[in-house]
Amino acid sequence: MGCLLITRFDAHFNKLTQNNSKLDLCPGHRPSLPCTEGEVIAVDGKQLRGSRDKGSGQPAICMVSAWAAENRIVLGQRKTSEKSNEITAIPTLLQLLDLTGCIVTINAAGCQKENAAIVVDQNADYLLSVKGNQGHLYDDIEFLFACAHQNEFQGIDSDHVHTVSQGHGRIETRDCWIIDDPTQLAFIRDYRKWADLQTIVMIRTTRQLDDKVEDSTRYFISSLVADAARFLHIKRTHWAVENDLHWTLDLAFHEDRYQLRRGHGPANFSMLRHIAVNLLKQEETAKCGIKNKRLKAGWDNDYLLKILQVR
Repeated sequence: MGCLLITRFDAHFNKLTQNNSKLDLCPGHRPSLPCTEGEVIAVDGKQLRGSRDKGSGQPAICMVSAWAAENRIVLGQRKTSEKSNEITAIPTLLQLLDLTGCIVTINAAGCQKENAAIVVDQNADYLLSVKGNQGHLYDDIEFLFACAHQNEFQGIDSDHVHTVSQGHGRIETRDCWIIDDPTQLAFIRDYRKWADLQTIVMIRTTRQLDDKVEDSTRYFISSLVADAARFLHIKRTHWAVENDLHWTLDLAFHEDRYQLRRGHGPANFSMLRHIAVNLLKQEETAKCGIKNKRLKAGWDNDYLLKILQVR
């Protein structure tokens, strides 16, 4: 009888569709936690490797999530369509969220005019990574910074910050330059088509570990007017979605090991894991990590009810 009930639940659960991908922090118990003014909302995708089905040729699904870095909660998620990628999922996710007063950071896949317009329409700001997928946008920004460096930024409204950090035997230096000069931005083709574009950003990072040295240069566009130090901080904060969310899902929930492949099951269980992450991160009485909180909730019903905020 028990196996029959599980089979029926599995069949029905896999058929459920996510008509609304916006998550409540504690469904049924209290309203979602509001975002803090100026908070960084990092939007990024994660592939669920266990959802891949080699037998049927079904690829692993990808879930795009919006992570509130300061409050450390998942605001929403969206599954990418089977024949597409993050590009189509991101605007749908952004439209579900209240982004007022926040700073939305998105990787190069989300560097689209539509996404910039959605963010600005909600009275928020954006910082979008620019790579070769944007064609002449990348080329124009690279050229502007090359000319500015050659002339030592003379006569250009700009700012620069240099930082050095050391740990685990590695030395990392970062240089961030910004240009918020309208006369320079006007040289970018289709400049006016990017909603409220105010600043272009260049970040050069050098990592040294023993005798090995790695250099990388990245470019960004933003609607924000700020100094270089703040842009560098915002970009580093973006990676909280990797360290605080994706890493937690893999380490504490073993997400990539879940071999659920049929129907909407993988996306639905991804949503449940995100809700669990929110609940566990907001519970602060137990001084331990997410993995141990899960164990404690399995052993102690009172603690489980506290997490669920029934008590």
